[in-house]
Amino acid sequence: MMLSPDQAADSDQPSSAPSDPESLEARGLRSCCASDLEAPDGEARPPPHPPQPLSREEKRRRRRATAKYRSAHATRERIRVEAFNLAFAELRKLLPTLPPDKKLSKIEILRLAICYISYLNHVLDV
Repeated sequence: MMLSPDQAADSDQPSSAPSDPESLEARGLRSCCASDLEAPDGEARPPPHPPQPLSREEKRRRRRATAKYRSAHATRERIRVEAFNLAFAELRKLLPTLPPDKKLSKIEILRLAICYISYLNHVLDV
């Protein structure tokens, strides 16, 4: 579809119009950046501050958010828990209970170990 010379001149008119905020706002073309630099009362405000350098805590938080870090941390935690459980199993083997294969919780193992050590100290003192 071809435009007549009058229509072509009309279509060029918006681009040749002044770009002051009032004319842009009237046509709905006001940029978001222009509105960001104006205060609600219409006065211009200074441009936003440049981004601040990250604090030590923020750097640590971002580093810990990576999948590689989480995977490595999960592996280290798994190894730590396995060593912890192995130590409780070793301690459990040294404690006398009836029946000998009775399943004890970790707190029960610790309390029984305290009682057993107290008993052994008492036997040595007598």
